[in-house]
Amino acid sequence: MRTAYRVETVRAAEAQLMATLPQDALMQRAAAGLAAACFSLLGRGHVYGARVVLLVGSGDNGGDALYAGARLARRGAGVTAVLLGSRAHERGLAALRAAGGRVAEDPYEPLAVADLVLDGITGIGGRGGLRPDAVPIARAARGSDAVVVAVDLPSGVDADSGEVTGEALRADATVTFGTYKPGLLVDPAREYAGALRLVDIGLGDFLPSVPELQALQHEDVARLLPVPGAESDKYRRGVVGVVAGSARYPGAAVLAVAGALRGGAGAVRYVGPAGEAVIARHPETLVHAGPPAKAGRVQAWVVGPGLGDGPGVADALASDVPVLVDADGLRDLSASVVRGRTAPTLLTPHAGEAAALLGVSREAVEAYRLEAVRELAARYGATVLLKGSTTLVASGAEPVRVNPTGTSWLATAGSGDVLSGLAGSLLAAGLRAPDAGSVAAYLHGLAARRASGGAPIAASDVAAALPDAWRDVTS
Repeated sequence: MRTAYRVETVRAAEAQLMATLPQDALMQRAAAGLAAACFSLLGRGHVYGARVVLLVGSGDNGGDALYAGARLARRGAGVTAVLLGSRAHERGLAALRAAGGRVAEDPYEPLAVADLVLDGITGIGGRGGLRPDAVPIARAARGSDAVVVAVDLPSGVDADSGEVTGEALRADATVTFGTYKPGLLVDPAREYAGALRLVDIGLGDFLPSVPELQALQHEDVARLLPVPGAESDKYRRGVVGVVAGSARYPGAAVLAVAGALRGGAGAVRYVGPAGEAVIARHPETLVHAGPPAKAGRVQAWVVGPGLGDGPGVADALASDVPVLVDADGLRDLSASVVRGRTAPTLLTPHAGEAAALLGVSREAVEAYRLEAVRELAARYGATVLLKGSTTLVASGAEPVRVNPTGTSWLATAGSGDVLSGLAGSLLAAGLRAPDAGSVAAYLHGLAARRASGGAPIAASDVAAALPDAWRDVTS
C-alpha cells in the first residue's frame, strides 16, 4: 500500500532522523536516489556527455539537486546550475563546482540544449504557485526537449492538498523522498508529477502508523475481496438490492445490475420499472416491481442511478442494512436522515453532485478535492466516494483512500452506474463501506484500462472486463 503524509509530519520525521546523522547525510541519501533515477532516465550508457540543467531554489530540495548534479558531473555529464532565489545551498554548490559543474549566467542558453532538467525550485513547503521571476524559466524548461524531473515535488503545487493555485512546472517524472506526499496522488497536482519514484531515506521508523492518505495496490485489494467458502450458497454470499432506472433511463438499471452481478454477492435483486430491460440482459436477476420494503431481504441496497423522480430512496435509507446512494438518489439528500442511520451509508457523487451537496461551485470541488471529500464525509456522517480524475474515499477519522487505477476513457455515460452496482455488491458481501468503495474503484479502473487499451469504451465494456480485473488482482 502506498501511504502519504502531510508536510508537517514529514518535517518532524526528518528532524528526528537528522538528529541521529552527520551534517547533510540525509540530503546525500536523497541526492543519491535522485541521481540514480536520472541515470535510469538518461540511460546508463548515455550519462557521459549528457547536458543537465539544475533549477536551484533556496530550499533543501535545491541542495538535493546540487548534490545530485555533482554525482552526475562525476559520471561525465555536463551540469549547469541556474540559481533562483536569494541563496543556494553552499555546500551543495561547492560540491557541484568541485565535480566540474558550473553556474549559468544566462539561464536560457543551457535550457535550450538540455537533455534533462532537475526541478529544485521550490519544495514541499511551497504555496501558491511559482514566483513571478521563476515562471519564464519554468516555461523555457517545459518548452525544451529535455526530460523534466521534479525533486520531491513539482514546483508550484501544494504538497498537502494537491491544489495548483498558480503556475507550476509540469514534470515527466518526480523523485520523492521518504514517503509520498498527498499532492503527488491527488489531482490537479498529480497531473504535474508524471511518473513517481520513491527513494527510501530512512524515514519509516519516524513516521506515524496512521498516514494522511492511502492508495491500495493489488495485494491489498486481493486481501479484501470476498471469497465464497465450501458451504456458501447465494444467500450466505449476500444479496444486493438495486433500486435504479426509470422509463426514461432503463439503461442505468441494466448497467448497475451488470456491476452488481460481478461484485461478489450471491444474488442481485432488482426493484423498479425497468425489470423487462434488466431481465432481457441479465436473466439471473431477481426482479420485483417494488417498493423496496416489500421486495425481500437484502444485505445492502444500491439506490439512485437513473431513478429520476422515482420512489425508493426513503425506503432504502429507512432499512437496517448498508445503503449506497448515487446519482438521482443524492438530490435533496437529508444530512440528518443519513446521520441518523444505524447501518453504514456510502455516497458516490461526482464533482457536480458533491458541489450541490456542499453548496459550492463545481470548480471549487475540483480544485480542492481532498477538502471537499472530507467535508462531505463529516457533514453526512457517511463514507463518501468522490468520483473524478482522482477518485477519493473518505470515512470519519480513517485515512483518505485515493484510487491509483483508471483511465480518462472512463468519462463516459453509465460508467458510474457500473461502479455503484459493483460497490453495492461488495457491501452485501460483507465489506466495510470504506473498503467496498475503494476496492470497487480499484477494480472499476483496472477493468476500464483492460477494456480500453487506449481506445474509447462504453460502460458495458467496463462491466464485461470486471472478471478479468478481479483475476488480475488475485492471480
